[in-house]
Amino acid sequence: MKGVLFDFSGTLFRVESTASWLRAALERSGIRLPEGEFAELVRRLEEAGALPGGVAPRAVPPQLAEAWAGRDASREQHRAAYVGVARQVPLPDPALYDVLYARHMEPAAWRPYADAAEVLGELRRRGIRTAVVSNIGWDLRPVFREHGLDELVDAYVLSYEHGVQKPDPQLFRAACEALGVPPGQALMVGDDPRADAGAAGIGCAVRLVEHLPVRERPRGLLPVLDLVG
Repeated sequence: MKGVLFDFSGTLFRVESTASWLRAALERSGIRLPEGEFAELVRRLEEAGALPGGVAPRAVPPQLAEAWAGRDASREQHRAAYVGVARQVPLPDPALYDVLYARHMEPAAWRPYADAAEVLGELRRRGIRTAVVSNIGWDLRPVFREHGLDELVDAYVLSYEHGVQKPDPQLFRAACEALGVPPGQALMVGDDPRADAGAAGIGCAVRLVEHLPVRERPRGLLPVLDLVG
């Protein structure tokens, strides 16, 4: 292998919990809620799938189906989809929907998996080029910079910048081209058996990891080093 493509959410990084996300937005808005009311809002926001990178929605309202299906193809669709599902949950202040959406894009809302830096650093040491290939509606580069991982990534291929979403082969091809690596000499590492495994269609090898909280997956990326030699 001469190149490794990594997914972002659930692979290299994990977003904060819904409770942490809501608490940060409430504090920023100067709103205090009784613990029972707070817990109920957390439960309902999780059911709605309102936190990007968090729990998938139990059901997408029909009026949001189109935006949801293409949510990572543009900034506008991403915002419309996630703010739309969040609005299915009544919040104490209408301004909170925008505060919540802004919060999830902040570097503080994301934590790298414990072995992410080790694996990226070792790949760099071995001369193996790396790219982040993500279905996303905003620029995640500041997250990598804030957590000190940007210097270990050679290229970013983000769906909203290309107008297509994984498993569309265009994204995987673009990543391989950016690295100067033939698909047959590249490994795609991700957590989604549909979106990320689409890389196999252009000849990439695929390794799936479990989408777990950071504390529950301390060494999930290390096996990648054995696959690239």
